[in-house]
Amino acid sequence: MIKPPKADKIEKKLEIHGDVRIDNYYWLNEKENPEVIAYLNAENDYYEAKTAHTNKFKEDLFQEMKSRIKEDDESVPYKKNNYFYITKFQKGKQYPIYTRKKETLKAKKEILFNVNKMAKGHDYFKLSGLSISPNNQLIAFGVDTVSSGQYTLQFKNLETNEMYPEKIENTSGSASWASDNKTVFYTKRNTTTLRSEKIVRHILGTDPSTDVEVYFEKDEAFSTYVYRTKSEKYIIIGSSSIVSTEYSILEADNPSGKFRLFQKRERDLEFNIDHYNNHFYILTNKDKATNFKLMKTLETETSKENWVDVLVHREDVLVEDISIFKDFLVVEERINGLSKIRIIRWDNSEDFHLPFEEETYSAGVYYNPEFDTSVIRYGYNSMTTPSSVIDFNVDTKTKDIKKEQQVLGGKFKKDNYKSERLWATAIDGTQIPISLVYHKNTLLTKQTPLLLYGYGSYGITIDAGFSTTRLSLLDRGFVFAIAHVRGSEYLGRNWYENGKLLHKKNTFTDFIACAKFLIKKEYTSEKHLYASGGSAGGLLMGVIINTNPELFNGILASVPFVDIVTTMLDESIPLTVGEYDEWGNPNEKKYYDYMKSYSPYDNISIQNYPNIFITTGLYDSQVQYFEPAKWIAKLREQKKDKNILVMNIDMKSGHSGASGRFDSLKETAKDYCFILDLEGKLKS
Repeated sequence: MIKPPKADKIEKKLEIHGDVRIDNYYWLNEKENPEVIAYLNAENDYYEAKTAHTNKFKEDLFQEMKSRIKEDDESVPYKKNNYFYITKFQKGKQYPIYTRKKETLKAKKEILFNVNKMAKGHDYFKLSGLSISPNNQLIAFGVDTVSSGQYTLQFKNLETNEMYPEKIENTSGSASWASDNKTVFYTKRNTTTLRSEKIVRHILGTDPSTDVEVYFEKDEAFSTYVYRTKSEKYIIIGSSSIVSTEYSILEADNPSGKFRLFQKRERDLEFNIDHYNNHFYILTNKDKATNFKLMKTLETETSKENWVDVLVHREDVLVEDISIFKDFLVVEERINGLSKIRIIRWDNSEDFHLPFEEETYSAGVYYNPEFDTSVIRYGYNSMTTPSSVIDFNVDTKTKDIKKEQQVLGGKFKKDNYKSERLWATAIDGTQIPISLVYHKNTLLTKQTPLLLYGYGSYGITIDAGFSTTRLSLLDRGFVFAIAHVRGSEYLGRNWYENGKLLHKKNTFTDFIACAKFLIKKEYTSEKHLYASGGSAGGLLMGVIINTNPELFNGILASVPFVDIVTTMLDESIPLTVGEYDEWGNPNEKKYYDYMKSYSPYDNISIQNYPNIFITTGLYDSQVQYFEPAKWIAKLREQKKDKNILVMNIDMKSGHSGASGRFDSLKETAKDYCFILDLEGKLKS
């Protein structure tokens, strides 16, 4: 019989507010300790041994998923500054090739980067932040080869294909060009906390050590960034926390000038800005506009007392984003959980929504860099409809489907699948939406396996979108469901506010309410219900197995944030201070007590737990590897059952997993294989 690894217990007392927590596995955070690495390798060996019988199926499942993908694919071209830009993939290759064509799609193709060549010799490779100079001759880009999120900024001459010698370390990976085609502004990150804290000016061809810091964000709750407006007139420095924003502006043709404050930060005042003609347009929650509204102000009078309403606040409509065009404004709204795209002409002659007919779906405006055009590009998909890229002509009211996602293999037919939106009742009476999909031949009974996914943090909304990999579950009789729990913005900004800080437990009890509802309605049963979540969704997984382990047969927990109290008390850990407004600051007793009451790691008890598969990455800078490592060690110590408990650590990657498009499929195959094995469905 294969025995699981057993981590040594070394007592560590953690005391604050007169309360003492004992952490016997605190030592696992010592990444440089050979014993820690040995323990992680032992966990990987145990995972491999426990799942060895699934290896052939795992490979078959990977090949099945891969076979649905059009390997020799390319993006829909977009036009910017007289060039068409196209991203290509070649058969058998992991990474994209970035190309462009001048003036017409019939022009000769220029290769900007072949990432497959750049990635050779690297276990992980990420190219980010491609930014073309105004004269189209130069490109700035970032490279990360260890999955740390710390990018090296570099520059290339697109006319000669020569690389500039300067390499700028510890950046966010992107840069914004000034109008002179030689000055860029970029973001530097703190090497310890990884917080984006500085905006720096670099002149191409000069030593980066002489770069000029133009902004430093001293408040550790804020992160800073820089971008150029779509109008091309301004360079914008932004700085934001979870609850407030601040911007400074500078004309792009005056790169050596001094940035001037747009509107000073105020707690609970959030806003985004964009520029059009002689006005700035401001998407903001000013005047208690919980769901945000649109305002504007003259570019010469930017402080908030000068802002005037363009679109007033509505209690039932969340305004998520805007896109500015020469003749019209595009507004992305969310009404009753569903995305809407609204078009308003500047002369007020028209104001309408694009029509979407499915019960649950996902739609959003694409990258639209052209300003003077009558066409907007948007994306659409649903749980049964593959993704489409669509151009809509505002003048003629016609749409042109530029690309439909191809699902290869010959088996997929949209009509073979059904999607629904259901509503569960939370313990406080709130109605919680659930989106789900299944094969039309799947009988919905107590024997039906169902995978319930949840996230519910940071206001991030998980829309009901399409997935080719998910077909491997649906075609084997699974139902897939998304619980739109509080903590997202699915039903507006209040939906988020009621799932954070001292309301965070709503996220967890909402998910449990959805699980119980699906069981009660006999979409599944406790013996066939599975749950999945990653990062903050992994926190959700950790809580629900402590509170209601009896509801689930299996859990998939990816890069799980499970030791929330210890992490949020350590200000040296990346992202900690900036997230006090999401989770609370445990240096204050009320938040400490509340966090401790639900913290997955602190609330493991002697009881039965479901089958659990945990995944993490050694170089994860967002949820560090030692959280799941400590979690599994303590679970092994406490749990009474004989269910499977395994962890797979990617010793080469970080929070986002593998960088190659096929390697990421292998990770999904591992997840699916785990729950398909529990259902006795290891058939290709």
